Amino acid sequence: MLKEAWVESGKVYGHRKLHDDLLEQGESVCLNRVARLTKLAGIKAQIGYKRRPGKYGGKPSVLVDNTLDRQFDVATRDKAWVTEITYIRTQEGFAYLVVVIDLFSRRVVGWAMKSRQTTDVVLQALLMAT
Repeated sequence: MLKEAWVESGKVYGHRKLHDDLLEQGESVCLNRVARLTKLAGIKAQIGYKRRPGKYGGKPSVLVDNTLDRQFDVATRDKAWVTEITYIRTQEGFAYLVVVIDLFSRRVVGWAMKSRQTTDVVLQALLMAT
């Protein structure tokens, strides 16, 4: 029963989520028992990736003046936009989501998503915002 639930989860769930699934199915079982049985069966939760140690960030490729100077309260719309790049881990790899936000309304005014992080993704998001 545990092995079937683990395979149905895509071999991702650990003993805590398997315990929750059993409780939803109406089974009365202790968390410690589920942990012990999953250990005996060789069932392990899929753990997220770890970043390689090293230097992240580095020098920016283009130096631009800091015009906002951390003043994020804007009086009119379309006066200042900010961007965000988010990495989304999928089964096929990473997806890169670029979002453009208007600081006045705090709403998304443009976005783009691709499987590769290139300047095209950022340009698409900026063009959508204009």
